[in-house]
Amino acid sequence: MRKSRCTHFLCPGNLLCNYSIYAEFNAFKVLESVQPIRAEDVVLGQYEGYTEDPTVPKDSKTPTFAAVVLRINNERWDGVPFILKAGKALNSRKAEIRVQFKDVPGDIFKCNKHGRNEFVIRLQPSEAMYMKLMVKQPGLEMSTTQSELDLSYQQRYQGIAIPEAYERLILDTIRGDQQHFVRRDELKVAWEIFTPLLNRIDNGEIKPNTYTPGSRGPKEADELAARVGYRQTHGYIWIPPSLRTD
Repeated sequence: MRKSRCTHFLCPGNLLCNYSIYAEFNAFKVLESVQPIRAEDVVLGQYEGYTEDPTVPKDSKTPTFAAVVLRINNERWDGVPFILKAGKALNSRKAEIRVQFKDVPGDIFKCNKHGRNEFVIRLQPSEAMYMKLMVKQPGLEMSTTQSELDLSYQQRYQGIAIPEAYERLILDTIRGDQQHFVRRDELKVAWEIFTPLLNRIDNGEIKPNTYTPGSRGPKEADELAARVGYRQTHGYIWIPPSLRTD
């Protein structure tokens, strides 16, 4: 599911048209352009207490967290790192695509101290799309603050049942609609990306780092993201409109 979401986002043609050979070919070509994953672009983790589970071997090195940087060798995405991150026992449960924009040259309003602008597609829970950006704070002072342009589905489409992912897929199967399914050659090239890495993990070449349950994961994952250019925003939390009190 994660790979499928990323390839749809990488290929704008997939978002603008319904099921088509062109959209499928785009997704296949993007995956085919992914460079081999380097060991220094991988961070694994295992949360403290995982091996205390009676069903888990005491010497288990099974990762419960992974962060991987993908690099795509094509004209559109050359030089843009894609950070994939997933794990268990983290501080929040969510699935989202986050696009962080680069700093603007000549920061006359000193916006960089608040963080970078970001476009976020929240897949679950609380489906939404929002743009986190810097705006001038109301008042006489020339100061900036972080805000958002927000399209939250539950707020905008009240009274409309939003199907779960597998509900849609089952219905598509009954209808014979293939637009949300992965093509065979696309699945094959996706496994070709990750199989060498999985073999290295199985051989014990990449060891998991320990992290505290309820945290963001291993600190090495944040260091990896920072090394490839991602800047974490501190102090800003997106709150779904349904939970806001103002």
